Amino acid sequence: QVQLVQSGGGLVQPGGSLRLACTASRSNNRIYTMGWYRQAPGKQRELVATITSNGYLNYADSVKGRFTISRDNAKNTVYLQMNSLTLEDTAVYYCRGSAGVNVYWGQGTQVTVSS
Repeated sequence: QVQLVQSGGGLVQPGGSLRLACTASRSNNRIYTMGWYRQAPGKQRELVATITSNGYLNYADSVKGRFTISRDNAKNTVYLQMNSLTLEDTAVYYCRGSAGVNVYWGQGTQVTVSS
């Protein structure tokens, strides 16, 4: 069983930046794809960005050019650097890892963009 523990998030003004981190309880080399999803109030959970073990990146159109996903396999950690945040980025952000048929989720982290 793999546990994903998230850190980061919080309150930021529009235009500001935040970084989220997600650390796996064991080597994430075996977790092929890691990613970030978010869920705003009253909305469905949506993909934000994913990164595979060989570095293939995928971003939602709404965050392209503003968010950057990266992973450090030596630290079993995936990051989401969020720049130029807008009110529409307010949501609970979830880390997700998948290895074969197994899917793992982090506990969720609130990101609030407000003036």
